[in-house]
Amino acid sequence: MRIIFMGTPEFAVASLDILVQNNYDIVAVVTVPDKPAGRGQQLQQSAVKKYALEKGLKVLQPEKLKDEAFINELKELKADLQIVVAFRMLPEVVWNMPPLGTYNLHGSLLPKYRGAAPINWAVINGETESGVTSFKLKHEIDTGNMLFQEKAPITKTTTAGELHDTLMKVGAEVILKTVKAIESGNYELKPQDDSQSIHAPKLFKETCKINWNNPAEKIYNLIRGLSPYPAAFTEFVDKNNQILGVKIFTSEIEETQHTHNAGDVKSDGKTFLKVACSNGFIHIKELQMAGKKRMLVEEFLRGFKLDDGFKFS
Repeated sequence: MRIIFMGTPEFAVASLDILVQNNYDIVAVVTVPDKPAGRGQQLQQSAVKKYALEKGLKVLQPEKLKDEAFINELKELKADLQIVVAFRMLPEVVWNMPPLGTYNLHGSLLPKYRGAAPINWAVINGETESGVTSFKLKHEIDTGNMLFQEKAPITKTTTAGELHDTLMKVGAEVILKTVKAIESGNYELKPQDDSQSIHAPKLFKETCKINWNNPAEKIYNLIRGLSPYPAAFTEFVDKNNQILGVKIFTSEIEETQHTHNAGDVKSDGKTFLKVACSNGFIHIKELQMAGKKRMLVEEFLRGFKLDDGFKFS
């Protein structure tokens, strides 16, 4: 079976690796073009490209997926099957090309959390479980008939980063199971129940800003669901009337009645920093000031003096 693999980030590498380790014929790997990044704007290769080059696999990096030269190159590869993990939306001319179809791995238990950020939204919404789904691509995004699903628990302290790493490993096993089933011809495709769908839209800056008027649990879940990236943030005004941003990575909840305004900060200046919300406080444990490194709250308090009346907005 000739397979083309499509993917970009670290999440996809585990799935590509498990196919390589099981001696599947990966005739090409499709990933994004190299992009300038960092202070020096050096060209950076995707995680999938780095892995593919290490293994001596053919790499394709089309600027546009409808490009005629790219389409012709895909046709010449005569792939039987295409596997997609964390790539981008494919045009029909691409996903409909291989005779055995194109199968995608999605980081949720479809039809829940269709969209760009399923891992983040599952944690933000306080779900107790997530998982992965392999499904056959069709026109509407994340709606194709499903092949396999595997569940993974979300605890009260699980962050999006931790869930990502769990699903990356679970997903690789599901991809292997999917390819083996297609190879044997012994599998059944199950339709999704659209009435159970939940949308997991792309994360924007406004999604990540903490509203201190919300209940403690909602804020706590937002912080977990955006940690470590892109990270929930809040702002304060310094002595020079400059608005400064603070990213928050880990926190704890204290549910209690109080008379403080939302965003009021309480601290002993040494060991704790807590912020008032509608039904208690959020204890900040790990944070990062704009332009500074990520640090524990004790380290932050050693280097930053809180004035009376200091508050987050």
